[in-house]
Amino acid sequence: FFERQVNGLLAGGVDGFILETFADLNEIDCAFTAVRKLGDLPVIAQMTLGQNGKTVYGHTASQIAQELTSIGADVIGLNCSVGPAVMLDAIEDMADTTSVPLSAQPNAGLPRTVRDRKIYMATPEYMAQYACRMVDAGARFVGGCCGTTPDHIKQIRDLVRSDQPRPVMVRVTDVDQERSATLDPVPLEACSAWGRKLSRGEPVVSVEVLPPRGWDRNAIVEPAHELKDAGVDSLAIVDGPRSRSRMGALSAAVIVEQEVGIEAIVHYTCRDRNMLGMISDLLGAAAAGIRNLLVVSGDPSVHGPYPDMTEVFDIDSIGLTNVVTGLNQGLDPAGNSIGDPTKFVQGVVANPGALDLEREVTRFRYKVEAGASFVVTQPIFNPESLEEFLDKIHQWKIPVVAGIWPFLNLRNAEFLANEVPGATVPEKIVDRMRKAQISGDEEALNEGVEIAAEMIDAVRPLVQGFHLSAPSRRVDVALRVLHEAGVSTNT
Repeated sequence: FFERQVNGLLAGGVDGFILETFADLNEIDCAFTAVRKLGDLPVIAQMTLGQNGKTVYGHTASQIAQELTSIGADVIGLNCSVGPAVMLDAIEDMADTTSVPLSAQPNAGLPRTVRDRKIYMATPEYMAQYACRMVDAGARFVGGCCGTTPDHIKQIRDLVRSDQPRPVMVRVTDVDQERSATLDPVPLEACSAWGRKLSRGEPVVSVEVLPPRGWDRNAIVEPAHELKDAGVDSLAIVDGPRSRSRMGALSAAVIVEQEVGIEAIVHYTCRDRNMLGMISDLLGAAAAGIRNLLVVSGDPSVHGPYPDMTEVFDIDSIGLTNVVTGLNQGLDPAGNSIGDPTKFVQGVVANPGALDLEREVTRFRYKVEAGASFVVTQPIFNPESLEEFLDKIHQWKIPVVAGIWPFLNLRNAEFLANEVPGATVPEKIVDRMRKAQISGDEEALNEGVEIAAEMIDAVRPLVQGFHLSAPSRRVDVALRVLHEAGVSTNT
């Protein structure tokens, strides 16, 4: 197979070969062998990694460097699948393993869906900055892969020279009320403590924590204890963020509520389950005492380390909101009775900084009409965009909880700004982190906390509460932000 390609290229007069986007070391070995069997032209051998820094077969960057060095490639490196931040970490690991020249061609961040098109959001300036960092780390060939434009290449050339998803169908369906009589939903106040505070207009605070990648229950129980002791209303548990495998959010929520006694808000994604699976999950969750949900469509699998993973998307977050509303009225989507109605307090997500704001407002309206009880925004870094969004949705009255993300360091800020779908970070915020990082990680963390506290102060009059992320499971950072912003909890 590879020999046929090599023969054809040699006949065409190529000056060298680039073996790129390989995920299997055995496969790239076969391709390299075919090139060497038929000639001695230079070979650049490049593998591709996922967001976890490994190939789909589990090979690390160091293992890739060792293997490609041993087979005799002239240049070895990485391309595609990830943005500059993840690739920089991998290049640093490879540089510690080999003396062979390294190459790096990251994607221009990760794509966002805008009007059913995939658009890569990393700017030419961002790509060029990371190209310089990769050169500093040991790369000798730098460029870009998916989403890279001539402007990206020009910026990379100039700076290096001077220095060294799938689109989702929206389904808004009404439950067929004729097959079985609906039951009155349980009042929000009687569903959960979170629902009670929302219904009374009282301020709420939740902190979002990643579940562990393994099955160590202490990894979720310990931060839950810390948050309960601090008086936080709810612990929000993310469901397969960025299409990476972690402990299931529903299972983690049951553990937290039973062992710690703090209410959980379960992020529940439509990406991985068909309709039957979602209904079964939700009925089981209701039986286990789970009451609070944050319904999301889910990140496309292109963002994760499993490129062959299938996406289900029987419905999106709007459709699932309809399903939960039906369950809260005692009916499944087919209009069949489930007995007593469930008691879910269901939230949805909105992005005030969306590139297509009108579409975002339309989707928000659909979510409210489908039965959403509250909305959590994407992280706020531009209070004016939130105010504009709220002006456009003022006629749909549900509690708004502002997302707040404290940066740990400059890399965290740049990554969120350029490679996380749904996040919008103004350049002036990144510049503040860049200046702070010059003085070290501690000063950068201080600046990240200060920015988060400023966002809380700016939007406090506009919202009913705050939903803080605990980056890298740093619950202490989230609590510090609340303290410095003067946000009271239940202690």
